[in-house]
Amino acid sequence: MRVIVQRVSEASIQINREIYSSIKEGLLILLGVESSDNCNDVLWLTKKISSLRIFSDKNGKMNKSINDIDGEILVVSQFTLHAKTKKGNRPSYIKAAKPKEAIPLYERFIQELSLLNKNEVRSGKFGADMKVQLINDGPVTIIMDSKFRGF
Repeated sequence: MRVIVQRVSEASIQINREIYSSIKEGLLILLGVESSDNCNDVLWLTKKISSLRIFSDKNGKMNKSINDIDGEILVVSQFTLHAKTKKGNRPSYIKAAKPKEAIPLYERFIQELSLLNKNEVRSGKFGADMKVQLINDGPVTIIMDSKFRGF
């Protein structure tokens, strides 16, 4: 399971030119589910994300977590995070989980993140053509992969 976590001032998702979901200060999380992922990957990532100290304290140091600032979270499914570009010019998504496998883990990820955070976790619509807008704060962008926990 791979995520890109972005600290944002605000973020939103449009589907069919209508705002589907939006947040103010917090985290935009792009989530890619791999076919070998399971609930252990979900639990590790959600705990890690909830504890990440990437928000500034009164001295401007990144010492606060999402809960410390009472921030919001927006999760977007993104199978393209598992793109392989080694051969040719067309990315291969062979490692990305098929919807039948990915949807339950995507939903579990949102559920677990909700249990660990003060505010409701908002999300996109799995498989939809979404337009994502964000104001990256910092910019701060963190990449994590449950298969490479030391990365």
